Amino acid sequence: MTPRPQGHGPRRAPYVFLLPAILLFAALFALPIGYTLYLSLHKIDVKGLGLGKGAREEVWAGLSNYTDALHDPELLDGAGRVLGYGAIVIPTMLGLALLCALLLDADRRGRKDTLLRGFSRLAIFLPYAIPGVVAALMWGFLYLPDVSPFHYLLGRAGLPQPQLLDGGGLYVSLSNIAVWGGTGFNMIVIYTSLRAIPAEVYEAARLDGCSQLQIALRIKIPMVAPSLVLTFFFSMIATMQVFNEPTTLKPLTNSVSTTWSPLMTVYDDAFTKGDIYAAAATSMIIAVVTLVLSFGFLRIAGARTEQGASR
Repeated sequence: MTPRPQGHGPRRAPYVFLLPAILLFAALFALPIGYTLYLSLHKIDVKGLGLGKGAREEVWAGLSNYTDALHDPELLDGAGRVLGYGAIVIPTMLGLALLCALLLDADRRGRKDTLLRGFSRLAIFLPYAIPGVVAALMWGFLYLPDVSPFHYLLGRAGLPQPQLLDGGGLYVSLSNIAVWGGTGFNMIVIYTSLRAIPAEVYEAARLDGCSQLQIALRIKIPMVAPSLVLTFFFSMIATMQVFNEPTTLKPLTNSVSTTWSPLMTVYDDAFTKGDIYAAAATSMIIAVVTLVLSFGFLRIAGARTEQGASR
């Protein structure tokens, strides 16, 4: 028998290895989006009293669901509330994450505080591991005047007791839950970038007489700018999709309506009013707005990065 020449066997298509990922992407991402788009372009046509066979029929609606959603004052009000919520959450959370990362990275050459630094990282990150609903419930009961230890201590001290579930205090309360739970994750992302900066850069800066503050402002923060962009990007998307916090606090106060945020409006249309077609149109609008804002932000950030690199 003549030996079989090497390299002339059957060649497997490399796309076979991508097949599981492609199937999962199609089943869990592409198909749901396609079905949502289909629903958003249809509606139920009710004939007569809507009773009996054929009295309710799915018909083509065109863009009428989108038009109704864009003219819905509750959706627009919810978008405004989320905008105010995000104006508090994003800068506060990223500012605290950056501050914690810088403090943990300060004088990282030391060995004596290794255990303390590890405990600090874990303590800051731990709230992120707590489910959002559990965190919202915990903070919700801490906000209730009748059971809150904060209100009790303020009352015993003769200090004013703020209403954290009404008016402007509600925004602070909701923002506090998001900041408490999300700072740790963003801190880990930024801290990882700080650890990747070569130690020689710090040594050169110290030889030039730079203080720790100057090193942080002129070296560390500019070099972790990509991580700041990434965390801002994720935080912006999470803010636009806020749902757990207001939904969980809703039974505790009358200040949170069923349409407090756009996603709560989607839930209300789909599961309270039973209009999945309107809910599909609203969810598509939220997805498009998120995509446009995310793409625009990444383009702006990319342009600034290119300008900085060209200097």
